[in-house]
Amino acid sequence: MKYAIIGYHQDEEQHWVARLACGHNQHVRHDPPWQNRPWVITEQGRQAMLGAELECRKCDEGAPRDWTTE
Repeated sequence: MKYAIIGYHQDEEQHWVARLACGHNQHVRHDPPWQNRPWVITEQGRQAMLGAELECRKCDEGAPRDWTTE
C-alpha cells in the first residue's frame, strides 16, 4: 500500500525517517547504489517530497502503527 509522506525526523543514528499518513515510519536513506534518494540530503529536498507516496511494507504486513495523532 502507498501512503503520503507527512513529515520527517532523525533516528538515534541521525538517519532520516519519513512519517507516513498511515501511522508508520520508514527510513529514507540515500545509499547508492541500493537506494538513490539524493533529495533526503537537504531540507529543501525533503520538503519537496512531502505528499509523495511511498510503499508501506508495514501496512502490507498488518503491523501496528508506529505513532498516533491521539
